Order: sequence, then C-alpha cells, then structure tokens
Amino acid sequence: MANRGVNKVILLGRLGADPDIRYLPNNGGKVVAVRLATSEIWKDAKNAKQERTEWHRVVFFKKLADTAGEYLKKGSQIYVEGTLRTQQWDKNGEKRYRTEVVAHELQMLDRASDTSGTNGTSQSSSSSSAPDTAGMDEDFDDIPFF
Repeated sequence: MANRGVNKVILLGRLGADPDIRYLPNNGGKVVAVRLATSEIWKDAKNAKQERTEWHRVVFFKKLADTAGEYLKKGSQIYVEGTLRTQQWDKNGEKRYRTEVVAHELQMLDRASDTSGTNGTSQSSSSSSAPDTAGMDEDFDDIPFF
C-alpha cells in the first residue's frame, strides 16, 4: 500500500448554508455542494479559550446527492467520508484552483425534530461507484464542467 498512497478525508461538522443543487449539462446528473464548518477548541498559554473554524467544500453525486439535497439544510450536523480533489480552470487568463471533498459516505446526525425525515436516528448513505467529474465554483459561473 505504501506505493499507492491514501486519499481519505473524514469530517464531522455543521452546514453553513443550505445545499446548492445543480445538474450536470452532459447527463443531467445531480450535484449537491455544501459548505461544512469544523471547529477546534483549545486553551492558550494564558489558559484562555481559543477557537478556530475551518470551512470545507463537500460535493455529493448520484444517490448521495439525492439524499443530501432532500434532507440537509443550514445548521445540519453531518459526518462525511470522502476523498480530496483539486480542480483547476482559467478565468480571464488567470489559473484558479479549488480543493474539495468528494463524499463517498454521509451520516446525518440530527434528531428527527431538527431535520425532517430522519425518524429519530442517524441515517447513513454511501455510494460505491465513482462520482462523475464536475468542475464547480462558489457561483458556478466561472468554472467549466468537465
């Protein structure tokens, strides 16, 4: 395995906005993108509480996109497993890059009263097939679909 490397991401956090649902132009497949916040808390040298929040772009394809688009909303707490993927494109002659997490597993951690449709327990979805490749940006206007 040392020769192949490992590309695995595990995140647990809350959505910063409602999911962004789009459709691929070539096959009409659904793509759902979310902004996920993860936070770490520690005490500094003066014993004062410190907090840092990281924002992650997570994309879902196929059946996971259906689940994410239907059940997730701003504030939802989720557990995601996936892989990192970096997109590159040109905008006005300038190269732009974005790294995102392509989700392969999703677990919704909210209670039924928090998110409708979860029946009081966490729900888990996963996709064993490889996701379609799609270029996406925050506004989706300046990155082409591949």
